Amino acid sequence: MTETVNTSMQQKYGRVGVLYGGASAERDISLLSGNSVIKSLRRSGVDVVPIDVSNDLLQRLPEHQLDRALIMLHGPGGEDGSLQGALQFYGLPYTGSGVFASALAMDKLHSKQFWQGVGVPTAKFAALNENTDWQQTLSDLGGVVMVKPSHEGSSLGMTRADTPEALEKAWKAAAQLDSSVIAEQWITGAEYTVAMLGGEVLPAIKLETDHAFYDYDAKYLADDTRYLCPCGLPVEKEEALRALARKAFESLGCSGWGRVDVMTNAAGEFFVLEVNTVPGMTDHSLVPLAAAAAGYSFDALVLKILDTTFLREQSAMHKSSLNTRASV
Repeated sequence: MTETVNTSMQQKYGRVGVLYGGASAERDISLLSGNSVIKSLRRSGVDVVPIDVSNDLLQRLPEHQLDRALIMLHGPGGEDGSLQGALQFYGLPYTGSGVFASALAMDKLHSKQFWQGVGVPTAKFAALNENTDWQQTLSDLGGVVMVKPSHEGSSLGMTRADTPEALEKAWKAAAQLDSSVIAEQWITGAEYTVAMLGGEVLPAIKLETDHAFYDYDAKYLADDTRYLCPCGLPVEKEEALRALARKAFESLGCSGWGRVDVMTNAAGEFFVLEVNTVPGMTDHSLVPLAAAAAGYSFDALVLKILDTTFLREQSAMHKSSLNTRASV
């Protein structure tokens, strides 16, 4: 069932394609996020075209006659810069970060290497492969680690390991999802997430779970995961957290909207875990919760995300103008 298209919304946004689904391991979450966004845009009177992304997307795009695209694809193929590059080639404004920033943020190994260079605190880590000295790596990282595929989200493929045998087993499991796998020093402390929206840093959320860590089940299935907003930190400490989140986000060149995940150690020091450039928008998702704390309804949040396409549209027009002048 489609809602009536509002004339003012038509004039502002034109025809909007919501790109969701796809073929990554996060397809199910993307379908939930996409459907939530599609329903919201229809409530707002936006002319929406739902597009479940498949291999023939580039052939199908012209037939939809889109004016802009709202990306709701999670994981490889939608969040890693490849889709962003295709849309940029077509000259179609899209939501969120650009090609390079999307690729860098999606790659946990290289984003952490980059943060080391610019002074953003992140947990100690090591790249894993078949030649890794499992005992030495475990010792170097403090005896307990979290193993992660470099290019997956939603905690897919993540395993805690505290013996050389467990570390090798965790690497083999993660390597089934990704050729690049890292081990990250285990941090015992509180976990926070900070959402970014059009240059605004939203209130921080503290995550609490009875699971060993904030895994896929805790994120999307469990009803006992606790999301605290306000997060409970003193004002000065939360401001420091939000400033760190902004620095981590912007240092990778990210823009538009996204989410930064951070943990504290026993001493209360912050360590950035990762940046998500296309966070979930399900009923268990964190960006809508942070936006609500800042006074945005879900529908207002979705429109704010869609508004990020205008910045990319202006950038494309500026480049076109420069190219025209250079050719004269």
